[in-house]
Amino acid sequence: MSDDSLKSALSRNIDTMRRRREEEEANGSAQERLASAISRFSGSMRFVYLHALAYSSWIVANLGWIPAVQPWDPTFVLLAMIASVEAIFLSTFILITQNRMAAVDDRRAELDMQIGLLAEAEITKLVQLVTDIARRLDVPAAHQPELEEMKKQVQPEAVLDAIMESEAKAANR
Repeated sequence: MSDDSLKSALSRNIDTMRRRREEEEANGSAQERLASAISRFSGSMRFVYLHALAYSSWIVANLGWIPAVQPWDPTFVLLAMIASVEAIFLSTFILITQNRMAAVDDRRAELDMQIGLLAEAEITKLVQLVTDIARRLDVPAAHQPELEEMKKQVQPEAVLDAIMESEAKAANR
């Protein structure tokens, strides 16, 4: 495969994944898109600057440092309540966005696993074919014991069981 065809395939894959991501975002409900937009804004420096300005203005005005403005919240209880309610809503919007992102990540992990399983099956078949060819040509390496292990299909559930067993052992230590 030449560098040009690799670049072409890579570009095609990148474009496909970008389009897919844009489609997934566009196909979200209006509520999900709104929650994402609010989460994006609340995670920006503009949000920080806006809040620093608003809260510092509130504090300066309520401390009586501006002669023309009468303090309306000298104990700052109202400011604390507004900040608390805002935090509740922002947390909810962020959780909605994270749930949506987790669902996307789950789909991508499933895609990765399926591609990995397909690649493993293809590689196993290639090892079987190359080993058979090597044996017919009487290549000494064709009789290596590890080739027999490589020719076996990996069972995903057996791998998951082994991972869970290993995690259980580690947790009991």
